[in-house]
Amino acid sequence: MRDDLTTTIGEIRDAGLYKSERVITSPQNSAISVANGKSGGTVLNFCANNYLGLADHPEVIAAAKSALDEWGFGMASVRFICGTQAIHKELEDALSTFLGAEDTILYSSCFDANGGLFETLLGAEDAVISDELNHASIIDGIRLSKAKRYRYKNRDMADLEAQLKDAADARYRLIATDGVFSMDGYVAPLDEICDLAERYDALVMVDDSHAVGFVGPDGGGTPSLFGVKDRVDVLTGTLGKALGGASGGYVSGRREIVELLRQRSRPYLFSNSLAPSVTAASLKALQLIGGTSDLRDKLAANTALFRSKMTEAGFDVLAGDHPISPVMIGDAAEAGRLADKLLELGVYVIGFSYPVVPHGKARIRTQLSAAHSIEDVERAVAAFIEARAALSSDAGTS
Repeated sequence: MRDDLTTTIGEIRDAGLYKSERVITSPQNSAISVANGKSGGTVLNFCANNYLGLADHPEVIAAAKSALDEWGFGMASVRFICGTQAIHKELEDALSTFLGAEDTILYSSCFDANGGLFETLLGAEDAVISDELNHASIIDGIRLSKAKRYRYKNRDMADLEAQLKDAADARYRLIATDGVFSMDGYVAPLDEICDLAERYDALVMVDDSHAVGFVGPDGGGTPSLFGVKDRVDVLTGTLGKALGGASGGYVSGRREIVELLRQRSRPYLFSNSLAPSVTAASLKALQLIGGTSDLRDKLAANTALFRSKMTEAGFDVLAGDHPISPVMIGDAAEAGRLADKLLELGVYVIGFSYPVVPHGKARIRTQLSAAHSIEDVERAVAAFIEARAALSSDAGTS
């Protein structure tokens, strides 16, 4: 087996698909220190999910420190045994209020939330209709259930309707979609999805990890953006991106669904409770988001500036206005070389290639943050231009 594994790893390297892990030697922020990096190791960070810049926010950190003193380090237990503190219930209530949901249940990650959802709610007589570009956690969660599986083309409402018709004989039908598709930054048309769900008597499930906290007029995510909060039955999301950037996930939605998850969802029943410090810090993040739109406005401005300047410079940036701004490269090895050159120039990005994205669709998935300044954005664009020129020159020489 060791020989087979070594061969497989070698093939991954040869194809330019090997994913190296760079070592960060500082807190997460718009500028980070990287081992063996340029400029004393400090580079601009343009690939974290730190949308609102809260991962290193002083009030979020202070809340986490205070919770260590008040609530301790960890629960050493699952929720139903002796792992529920008042602070866990407070965060669940705060999320329900923020999202306009009837109830919320916390998980150790959104991957676990999606992993424990489908098998709890659906049986062999039911059906899941899933967008083809859904996150891996949704795909794995569906695989754990015995429900019949249908897949529709990304954001294709005609194909979704065809799949709903094919699933007409199921007891229950559940449409599952990402709110924002993480590799492309595309937004699911939830208003049209909800219309079809009502027409064909289906439930709607949305994973809003890349939208909660900053998309929509109140930061409530894609249901808020489309005005369908009351029409989405199940909403999953993470605390590890805009809502503080640490860890943890949740399922919000209909009260009866959440109650059943507390009784039967395996990742919830058999995983330790969310750490008190993370719980308290996430509460503080929600308070910061709810008090003002300043961070959301800054993020939107940075995103618009980056997208416009990159497009003017001739880069192929997927259309949209989401902070996920994929710069399409195509070839995996070329994307990796571009990312390495950008790191040399002081900009931290990562090349995304198969199996994270389809073959031939390699890209640099740049992500903007409210923590970036205008100067940061302009410097990043200049680095992209310089890196492109350098690699073109190297190719011409060779």
